[in-house]
Amino acid sequence: MYGHLIKYFETPDEVREFPKGRFELVTIHGLTIGRATYQPGWKWSEDVAPIAKTPLCEVEHLGTVLSGHAVAAYADGTVIELRAGTVFYIPAVPHDSWVVGNEPYVSLHLQGAEHYSK
Repeated sequence: MYGHLIKYFETPDEVREFPKGRFELVTIHGLTIGRATYQPGWKWSEDVAPIAKTPLCEVEHLGTVLSGHAVAAYADGTVIELRAGTVFYIPAVPHDSWVVGNEPYVSLHLQGAEHYSK
């Protein structure tokens, strides 16, 4: 036996659902990876904040965008674009995020996923 593991987002270990979005989690070999799928009109401060009980997201994120377009916005006014192919790191400082346009946004989260929307 080689000890390999295979899991699929089609059958995640956990699903966290909220208005206009879902966050699927798979834990493999001690690492939790999340797949975020947000519909047009999704905004963290409106759709996830009531669940997280904080006005802005305070979770650190390291990931990549698979499709769609979103932005992350910090309290100081800094806004970063998140588009397909972007590899991003967002520190654990308060930030908002929302989908831009009419296409669903999908990203993989390699860091911080276990704490997201809790």
